[in-house]
Amino acid sequence: MRSDRIKKGLETSPHRSLLRATGLKDEDFGDKPWIGVANSFNNIIPGHIHLNQIAERVMDGIRDAGGVPFVWGVPGICDGIAMGKGEGMNYSLPSRDHIADNIELMVGAHSFDGWVGVTNCDKITPGMLMACGRINLPALIITGGPMMPGNTNGQSTDLITCFEAIGQAKVNKISEDEVEKIEKTCCPGAGSCAGLFTANSMACMTETLGLSLENCAAMPAIDLDKIELAYNTGKRAVELVRKDLKPRNFVSEKSFENAITVDMCIGGSTNTVLHLPAIASEFDISLPLEKFDEISRKTPNLTHISPSGADEMVDLYKAGGIPAILNRLNTINLLNTDEQTVNLKTIGEIAEGAAVLNNNVIRTISDAYSKQGGLAILKGNIAPSGSVVKVAAVSEKMMCHEGPARIYNSEKEAMKAILTPNNIKEGDIIVIRFMGPKGAPGMPEMLSPTSAVAGMGLIESVALLTDGRFSGGTRGPCIGHIEPEAWDKGPIAILKEGDIIQIDIPNRAVNVKVSAEEIEKRFKEFKLPERSLSGFLNKYVQTLD
Repeated sequence: MRSDRIKKGLETSPHRSLLRATGLKDEDFGDKPWIGVANSFNNIIPGHIHLNQIAERVMDGIRDAGGVPFVWGVPGICDGIAMGKGEGMNYSLPSRDHIADNIELMVGAHSFDGWVGVTNCDKITPGMLMACGRINLPALIITGGPMMPGNTNGQSTDLITCFEAIGQAKVNKISEDEVEKIEKTCCPGAGSCAGLFTANSMACMTETLGLSLENCAAMPAIDLDKIELAYNTGKRAVELVRKDLKPRNFVSEKSFENAITVDMCIGGSTNTVLHLPAIASEFDISLPLEKFDEISRKTPNLTHISPSGADEMVDLYKAGGIPAILNRLNTINLLNTDEQTVNLKTIGEIAEGAAVLNNNVIRTISDAYSKQGGLAILKGNIAPSGSVVKVAAVSEKMMCHEGPARIYNSEKEAMKAILTPNNIKEGDIIVIRFMGPKGAPGMPEMLSPTSAVAGMGLIESVALLTDGRFSGGTRGPCIGHIEPEAWDKGPIAILKEGDIIQIDIPNRAVNVKVSAEEIEKRFKEFKLPERSLSGFLNKYVQTLD
């Protein structure tokens, strides 16, 4: 075992003396595996406030299986809190890579034999999955589970209800008192936000990749079975070490195809298109953007979980969770069934052992919401390298749309315009640029603008485009991840106020009605805006060059 570097030998006596100061005994330096526990607990993020309890049970499982647990803290940023205020969201995406580094540092420096990731939110889970592939020591992940939905005036509510309430109040659809009531009731306690937003989408990806125990993703944070699952996760970590089973024994290119298939079936966050390729890269696997569209075209969309519909993650759990989704997909041969998992059985075996418990939440194939998946990749002269839209959350009325561009060079500028009465009109296409990884920097989410538009009742008449990204809670014709980004002199940089933009989701196209000659002329006149960066964000941008 790797830990023998410290456990054995005269030369490492000083190392052991330090560990004895932490409480280790003679028996801990024998044949017991040393298992790290990367715990992202904090009391800032609702999805993380209960993770100490989960981490403790993971460590109980490790001890009872004959291992020695070591725990440390992993940082976490709450996108909902950081969203749209100052530079907070600039730090969110860069934190993903920082988390992967954190785990590599701790596991590498302390000679652990394996590790468990205790996680739950948007960038924390992807960062831990990246670390799984990079380090390739025995590992598995436990996600903390979704929050229960809130209840406001007898109606099911969640965080997106509150974001959209702002727009409703601005057009006098509801009062500020009603917004406050939603604020106080929509997020009732521990867990990642209740809908199929980025945190829960990535939990579903983790389970499908085979790196968390069965039924982990949709199981609510407050469910007592989550504590039992944590205990079994700890025990399984020791078993993986003893059998020398590593993430790359479980995760292959076909595992990522399974994950994308599930993503398209459930209509997950557009951010999966950002995170899955980054995770795949750490496994030395290439996951091109075209793969998402290829799989989307043959995968039916079977669920409409918030923001796409009224169901929440707890409804998916009661309907059978990810195993039930796998079962449904297996009936039409869309899964790579031989892929192994940390459950020590294949994806096919999990699918065959599951059942759909509610056909209203997980529809039958013949009753699918659509024959194609929940995400689509669009290209055109605005996005030569591609862009992403959550089709499952777009009204039929907006699948094809043409309208004038309303140009904004920051989220703050766009929000001011959106919330100005009678400024944004039906048919408009809001363009928010310089929001990409380099341009913002950090590629912040545009949930505030999209929610404001939805709350104002314009989601079926106004579209949004950005080289940044949208929240998993965004709904409507919102096209993000436009590449190349404006800072890299992508065509979005030279769009002008009033340019006519055409969106054709069925044909996967997004174009501006401007000639190639005019585009070339505009680029000759284009200059990047001036800015000054320092500290962490400056370091992050340098890694992107």
